[in-house]
Amino acid sequence: MLFTDLEIIAPILQALKEEGYTNPTPIQEQAIPLILSGSDLLGCAQTGTGKTAAFAIPMLQLLSKPYAQKPGQKNIRALILTPTRELAIQIEDSFKAYGRELRLKTIVVFGGVSQQPQTLALERGADILVATPGRLLDLMSQGYINLKDVEIFVLDEADRMLDMGFVHDVKRVITKLPQKRQTLFFSATMPSEIQSLANAILTNPKKVEVTPVSSTADTINQSLFFVDKANKKNLLSFMLEDQNIKSVLVFTRTKHGADKVVKDLVRLNIKAEAIHGNKSQNARQRALNNFKERTTRVLVATDIAARGIDVDELSHVINYELPNVPETYVHRIGRTGRAGLNGIAFSFCEHEELPYLKDIQKLIGKSIDVNKSHPYHMDLSIPVNNSGQRTETTKNRNNGNRNNNQKRFFNPNKKKNTNQRSN
Repeated sequence: MLFTDLEIIAPILQALKEEGYTNPTPIQEQAIPLILSGSDLLGCAQTGTGKTAAFAIPMLQLLSKPYAQKPGQKNIRALILTPTRELAIQIEDSFKAYGRELRLKTIVVFGGVSQQPQTLALERGADILVATPGRLLDLMSQGYINLKDVEIFVLDEADRMLDMGFVHDVKRVITKLPQKRQTLFFSATMPSEIQSLANAILTNPKKVEVTPVSSTADTINQSLFFVDKANKKNLLSFMLEDQNIKSVLVFTRTKHGADKVVKDLVRLNIKAEAIHGNKSQNARQRALNNFKERTTRVLVATDIAARGIDVDELSHVINYELPNVPETYVHRIGRTGRAGLNGIAFSFCEHEELPYLKDIQKLIGKSIDVNKSHPYHMDLSIPVNNSGQRTETTKNRNNGNRNNNQKRFFNPNKKKNTNQRSN
């Protein structure tokens, strides 16, 4: 199928052509006609499936229809609520790219920066508002934002809203929206709390589910590395000796851990930067831009800060520390293998992280293969997976001494896909 088969108006098709988009992803193919029909939508799709375009394209088309602007009003006609600054910026960029031929104005508001430029933009008026919950509520309380004219409401990354403690803020925002509206609800995973929220705000929704809930993309090659905690930094530097790894996103559980990994890498003359909640918005954006431009080889991130990172053709993700929430693993490795490209996800696991590994394998419904061909391998037994079967067990413990004759770890080649980058 082509985008031209989806009854999309010419100005948007032209913008998509300029972006290099030809074929819609499965969620775009299914969601765009449903949204154009005016239906509420429940979209369950893992990260990297192109869901931003799945709602942005039909929203722009619906909002481009002539409407009566009330005298003296600067109506916000669409609201996209999203959990992080990075994701909000990415969504704004997408709306501006796809809507470049339309007379619609999109602005973004988020915390961590001065509100003055945002309030000035709001005073000039906007059709589409992309916002994070905290800053949106602040600006509403100050009288800068009124949601009474919203026609389309999007709740994006609902499961991450829950993880970050934003659900109550989301419910406060919803009370300020018109009862008569179109609501689009997207979540990569669907725990019971998220399903309850969806039931409360959607009216006879159509459901789009392009992959099994909490699954990982088949395009991602996943490997597990058993290693002592003290040797994790040595294993990381060993891996980065492979010059085929042009850029890599490394995940830690804590901000302090991210900063420590960066310091270790900088000592080895490896260009690395950290992105987390203690960094200013300008510093975070600068680090992200450097990573996208390949002037920084390694970006070390915490989970909250990394949501919304969209880097074309990112080949590698490394879980320096396994997440203690299994759904987070799906989100992390979904930064690679996007829009049909192949990706590689390496995960380090020390003894204390074995319970996290067990939960992850139960969630994704498969065992992660163990890679022994590295000089810091240690003997650990993989937890039983959800099928009750025990996966491969390591046999030889290495005390951390380098073995220069040891076989390098497998690094599959990435296939190219020129049709479309993910959104």
